[in-house]
Amino acid sequence: MDNRSEVPYGTLDLMVLKTLDTLSPLHGYGIARRIEQVAQGSLELNQGTIYPALLRLEQRAWIASKWGVSDNNRRARFYSITAAGRRQLAAEAKNWSRTVAMVNRLLEGES
Repeated sequence: MDNRSEVPYGTLDLMVLKTLDTLSPLHGYGIARRIEQVAQGSLELNQGTIYPALLRLEQRAWIASKWGVSDNNRRARFYSITAAGRRQLAAEAKNWSRTVAMVNRLLEGES
């Protein structure tokens, strides 16, 4: 049985913002690999997942990008979190904590 899971809708933005808050600036491939590393093999991100998310976050002005050269001497877009992105990260983290607490209460059978 495969232990890897799909990214629950809405959580990829939070993961990307947190990654960039910690390691900014980073190119898309690096962001995806870092998230997979933190997920300890339980998550796999591909180009069709990460790049639309990066575009969406940039359109919302939560991240910014500029062209640069990667470690392997290739041209790449490097992303960094903006001030608006940091505010969104704080709001999303708070919402996520509330959601996790609610689901835990439901799973534990508390009212």
